[in-house]
Amino acid sequence: MRFSKSIPGLPALLTAAVLAVSWPVAAEAQSGSLLGSSQVPSESRDKPPKAPLAAPRTPVQTTKKTPVVPPHGPTHAQKPASPAKPAEPAKVATPAKPAQVTAPVPAVPSPQAVPDPDAKGAAAEKLPDPEKPEGTASKLPRFASLRSDEVNMRAGPGARYRIDWVYRRRDLPVEIEREFDVWRWVVDADGVHGWVHQATLMGRRSFIVQKSDATLRSDASDTASAVAILKPGVVGRIRSCEAGSDWCNVSTGSYRGYLRRSQFWGLLPGEAITP
Repeated sequence: MRFSKSIPGLPALLTAAVLAVSWPVAAEAQSGSLLGSSQVPSESRDKPPKAPLAAPRTPVQTTKKTPVVPPHGPTHAQKPASPAKPAEPAKVATPAKPAQVTAPVPAVPSPQAVPDPDAKGAAAEKLPDPEKPEGTASKLPRFASLRSDEVNMRAGPGARYRIDWVYRRRDLPVEIEREFDVWRWVVDADGVHGWVHQATLMGRRSFIVQKSDATLRSDASDTASAVAILKPGVVGRIRSCEAGSDWCNVSTGSYRGYLRRSQFWGLLPGEAITP
């Protein structure tokens, strides 16, 4: 107090000096607090934010694939299984010779009386002509198809003849070339021939794809869209064929469309089939 009284105006000078020193520090602290609260400098806030670069989009190509139909079963004739050789009976002691008894001579049935195992289907269905063709006259040669998944092809027209081949594919087409009573001389797509019973055939017209893939189309034109690709060995049904037309309306499984005559086997040249 003595010092302040000795120098007039000293308190005012000290107050001014303190204010001069503390003002920049306070201004800097206030500016820093503002920057910390927004965390964006004033120059940056004036500029609009840059949009992130989007990755280039590649168009997705949706190409519809044509379904491929493989064969659904064996389509070639198979050799019958060889019967197992019976075991030799054990040797037993020779029994005493019995007294001779006069017995009647058993009657030997004629070949016609021998029961025919291949004809069991006809007796069950009672069809007068099971292989009557569909849409065509009953003439020779003509086509038919196998009725079941097991059909015996014999060396002759009778059950007493040996079984040369066995077919295990229902609907397989065969061509009938000769007839003898209830037996039919048939040829398959591979050229295998022999006798089958009439009861093992039916008049439903079918086809089989041979050699190369066949394209089933939505219309009778090479430019029509493809419905399915049929592999060799595929068997299907012929629904209709116009005389002189190169195309036939066919179906196999759930697919239906048109095939060229040259792509399958099961038709006579120029043959017409009505639905």
